Amino acid sequence: MSYWTLSLTLIFVLIPLLLSKTLNLGLGRDMTVATLRSIVQLLAVGYVLKFVFDSESLLYIFLMVALMIVAATHNAQKKGAAIQGIIWKIAVTLIFVEVLTQGILIGFNITPATAQYIIPISGMVIGNSMVLSILFLNRFTAEVEDHQDQTELILSLGGTPKQAIHRQLINSIKASMIPTIESQKTVGLVQLPGMMSGQIIAGADPIQAVQFQLLIMFLLLTTASVTSVFLGYLSYPTLFNKRMQLLKG
Repeated sequence: MSYWTLSLTLIFVLIPLLLSKTLNLGLGRDMTVATLRSIVQLLAVGYVLKFVFDSESLLYIFLMVALMIVAATHNAQKKGAAIQGIIWKIAVTLIFVEVLTQGILIGFNITPATAQYIIPISGMVIGNSMVLSILFLNRFTAEVEDHQDQTELILSLGGTPKQAIHRQLINSIKASMIPTIESQKTVGLVQLPGMMSGQIIAGADPIQAVQFQLLIMFLLLTTASVTSVFLGYLSYPTLFNKRMQLLKG
């Protein structure tokens, strides 16, 4: 694709801009900023990735993955501001998920230990883990607030913090995982996933593209479950003080 062809794709930005203007949606500025940021960020990342891929330096790979984790942590922590130490909890969760998934991929020789595989797959894993963290924290904080009386009642009857918060925790974990599970139920019927479509457009064998897409889908299912459970069990103890009383948000 040439830069001229790429510029023609801005037609797909112009259409929503015109709709926003016509219907007075007030989204024109946000869409313009989002478009400009996506162009600058993706082109910059493209050149950086080309440099990293050519160098094959483990240090550069580590720095790229670390940058992803820092950015994802910063974005996700806003939804859990009421939870003490939420920044390090999210960071530890993202690191754990990244090490677990890459450890399996490289340890079982599923994918090579090269920048070409590690960085794109890490981006998908960390990005998905970030979204799952946001979904979990958003639901969990709402569940805790809505069932505060019930939680305090269980504590007053001698229940432990884990017993008092169990239902809210489980409901939040399940709710955050549902989008991932439901999307996998309809894959190939309702939509062709991005990675598979990209490989086919690039000329890859469709069966090979399907195999890689299945790898990513299974990987994201593990990411969803581990992120929600790990972050949940890191988060709930800090909602209580040493006297096992629920802290007010």
